[in-house]
Amino acid sequence: MLLSGCAGKGEVDATGGISAVRSVCPPVAIPAATGDITLFDPVTSRDQSAIDVAGFMTNVRSTCADATDQVVTNVTFDIRARRTRTDVARDVTLPYFITVVRGGSAVVAKRIGRVALHFAAGQALASASGTTTATVSRAAATLPEDVREKLTRKRKAGDQDAAVDPLSTPEVRQAVLRASFEALVGFQLTDDQLKYNATR
Repeated sequence: MLLSGCAGKGEVDATGGISAVRSVCPPVAIPAATGDITLFDPVTSRDQSAIDVAGFMTNVRSTCADATDQVVTNVTFDIRARRTRTDVARDVTLPYFITVVRGGSAVVAKRIGRVALHFAAGQALASASGTTTATVSRAAATLPEDVREKLTRKRKAGDQDAAVDPLSTPEVRQAVLRASFEALVGFQLTDDQLKYNATR
């Protein structure tokens, strides 16, 4: 299974309430501490003077095709990198991942890819683009009818449950979480690289 999610757009309706438009297309983001990668030479050093290549991910964009039973999200991104030594031409391959998270914490799918960058002789900067996709069954991203009714039912002032948020009900909250997905893309880092990003 690969993907779906909640995207919201707040609108004030005629009765004075706020409605949220739910979509099967997932939000796409870079998880914390995975949008940068640093290569060292020697690899065991973490000194500033040992930095070999430093890259970052940017311009993450997505398009979603949701007209069929399978919702397909295409994700594109750019990678920009700088190297320290520029005397000769060099090719560098950086690994990235795309993962689909359900309910905010459960990883349901993950795929690893690679993007190649080419540094010409004398060139310190290089850039490249990457693309990847994620797919999920529409049924997995669709709320049950009874839950949709509880969330969208009109409530009038004076009703017993008028001031009660339906998401405060455990079964409604869990149903929304089960149908909520997000696509996360970032560099596939080693434990040491992740620690470096988190502590620098």
